[in-house]
Amino acid sequence: MPTWLWIVIAVVVVLVIVALVVAAQRRRRSAALQDRFGPEYERVVGNADNRRQAEAGLLDRTRRHDELELKPIPDGERQRYWEEWRVVQAHFVDEPYEAVSVADNLLHRVMAARGYPVENFDEQADLVSVDHPQVVQNYRAANDVLNRTKTRQATTEDMRQALVNYRALFDDLLSEHQQADGGVR
Repeated sequence: MPTWLWIVIAVVVVLVIVALVVAAQRRRRSAALQDRFGPEYERVVGNADNRRQAEAGLLDRTRRHDELELKPIPDGERQRYWEEWRVVQAHFVDEPYEAVSVADNLLHRVMAARGYPVENFDEQADLVSVDHPQVVQNYRAANDVLNRTKTRQATTEDMRQALVNYRALFDDLLSEHQQADGGVR
């Protein structure tokens, strides 16, 4: 067999090996992102033009999150937030529209205290999803109800569910098992 044919075969073998390694790395990256983001991964992939674009967005979200200086909330401050939440829940019976708005405001204050940006809802939800992927969809749903309360289009049941959804993220953010880096154990 001529030498040039051996060289061609060797190049093809190397290219196949490189392609297999790249494919395996992509599968590992996808699996790691699925594990980290859970249902948020499926939501992002479902809304993207393709999986690669969605995963790049999630990686960018993780990078931006890692630049934040997240911190746990001191015990005394945490207790004050819990007391405020109890007042919001009690207030729901008489003024459900106002209670949803106050709950949203309280959650924003907790997020700001933890170190999350609070100026832009979408950015905020994206960054929160890195640490709290299991409840960020609840937060998005609650925000949708909040927007509908402004035009009085939300039902009392919608608003009750919004409070439940806000509470899920509120609980996660105030978890007593917060790590110094902002994650939840």
